[in-house]
Amino acid sequence: MKLSSLLGAALLAGATLSAGAQPALKVMIPANPGGGWDQTGRNLVAAMQSAHLVSSAQFDNKGGAAGAIGLTQFVNQSKGDPHALMIGGMVMVGGLYLSKSPLSLDQVTPVARLTSEYEVVVVPASSPIKTMADLVKALKADPGKVSWGGGSAGGTDHILAGLIAKSVGVDPRRVNYVAFKGGGEAVAAIVGGHVTCGVSGLGEFAEQIKGGRMRALAVSSPKREEGIPTLREQGIDVELGNWRGVFGAPGITPAQRDDLVKLVKAATETPAWKATLEKLGWTGEFLGGDDYKKFIAEDQKRIAGIIDSLGIRK
Repeated sequence: MKLSSLLGAALLAGATLSAGAQPALKVMIPANPGGGWDQTGRNLVAAMQSAHLVSSAQFDNKGGAAGAIGLTQFVNQSKGDPHALMIGGMVMVGGLYLSKSPLSLDQVTPVARLTSEYEVVVVPASSPIKTMADLVKALKADPGKVSWGGGSAGGTDHILAGLIAKSVGVDPRRVNYVAFKGGGEAVAAIVGGHVTCGVSGLGEFAEQIKGGRMRALAVSSPKREEGIPTLREQGIDVELGNWRGVFGAPGITPAQRDDLVKLVKAATETPAWKATLEKLGWTGEFLGGDDYKKFIAEDQKRIAGIIDSLGIRK
């Protein structure tokens, strides 16, 4: 049975599919467990299952190289598979460009953008740095002594650190950036004081902040989030959001792509997904199919321009 037929049946009021008829997904998460892509993929599938849209999902976490390791495997092993999905986003765009990788998101099938999330700058609770002004002072005094912990090189976290440095008059090429393969590693390093500060999506650090293990200094949003002051209101003219989305396998047909768009859109309309957005502080920004494909092409050019302006491409 076609996925579109399954989906149509599932979306009828009060209708559910028999367990045997529901499709089983294979989901590539090109990052280690605990980070934003992992949270996105697992919560998206949970939302699908809550609405009886899929029977099950097999997850495969392949971290490293800004998602390039997982992307390579996905491209090589999933060609033509209409039930294969990969999670990705802005981090992958930047990382692939920074490393001059022969890979790009042009090699997979854009399905849908899901969310946008603003970044937060944190320090461990025990840090003598109490405010963003303290961090900027230390950065200006000796950029090399201020280590920034975050995700893959060239990703949103790295770009934000560079933009902050540039905004306060420090050469972005002097930023001491420490890249981690997954959110769990980054959290451990920051809480343990192994880096001066950390940068990530607010959702990834929310529990640590609320639990008092991290101190939030600023968010990269246009207005305060969770009571955290913005960079701009602290004199740093920077605003940056991180998008995440879903991709299908290379070589699937337009009809199969459209079936996946419908499936993902249905999942984003469930109470379970809406609860996830609220819990993790994500903004839902669904964009499907051809519109998403156009958005990615434009974002690849935008991110390349930012990285070039920061002088961080080797």
